[in-house]
Amino acid sequence: MDRFNAMKVYVRVAEEQGFAAAARALNMSPAAVTRTIAQLEDIIGARLLIRTTRTVSMTEAGTRYLADCKRLLADLHEVEAAAGGAYARPSGMLSITAPVQFGQVHVAPIVGRYLDQYPDMRARLMLFDRIVNIVEEGIDLAVRIGHLADSSLSAIRIGQVRQVVCGAPAYFDRVGVPEIPADLAGHRIIATTGSSARLDWQFNTLSGGGRKIQVSPDARWQTNSIEAARKAVIDGWGIMRMLSYQAAPFISDGSLQTVLDDHAPDPVPVHLVHPEGRHAPAKVRSFIDLAVETLRSNPVLNSD
Repeated sequence: MDRFNAMKVYVRVAEEQGFAAAARALNMSPAAVTRTIAQLEDIIGARLLIRTTRTVSMTEAGTRYLADCKRLLADLHEVEAAAGGAYARPSGMLSITAPVQFGQVHVAPIVGRYLDQYPDMRARLMLFDRIVNIVEEGIDLAVRIGHLADSSLSAIRIGQVRQVVCGAPAYFDRVGVPEIPADLAGHRIIATTGSSARLDWQFNTLSGGGRKIQVSPDARWQTNSIEAARKAVIDGWGIMRMLSYQAAPFISDGSLQTVLDDHAPDPVPVHLVHPEGRHAPAKVRSFIDLAVETLRSNPVLNSD
């Protein structure tokens, strides 16, 4: 039995959630696909898939095995690519993930330039405002905003951003400007959050020395959409906190202004991360080179 071929069959069945669909994609007969999965389960000694008349789903063991299969097949592909010269010339598909607005504004233009520069390349840009497990998802590169947890990922720092408190000039003309974090209690707050948990906004003291101020504003309006919150703030409903890159275009055109800048918390880093433990192919290294040069020169990501 060709174990790597069996892994490819299993991955396709899991992705297609069906034997017939996987058979069509692999140009195999459904019987051959079924036989391959059965042999694989016998060798492993565990059931990988739960079959019903309409659907196929993975067992807990099958979910873990799928991640291992993707990792091993990716390693095999890179070994083969190295022998064929892919480490010297970018080719194939490059998968990138980033936060939604950051990806739209800062990463998408780099992808376009990258594809123009390397005609043999294809790219997939996936934007999520959540942390994606790039190893399990088979993603080559990710933009991470914030302090990195310990992991097996290689990281290249490309800049930093800050949490800023913003409002429309007309709102501050009407209500007044908060001078210290405690003044937020007298303002209407819009919060971007996916839960009903209490908000905890941290600020630095003017004296510094590592001392922090924590404020828990009463946000009458909560939403999981940064765009909806920002629109309400620009319209003068209240004030909100967001990352500096999310506010930068609107500060530049005068739609928003920042407050409490003297109490701004410490900046958070922005990194490009990619899986560690194998030599990065040319498609990854070439994109990193372009992205690092572009993003490090962006004042939005590298201002004090």
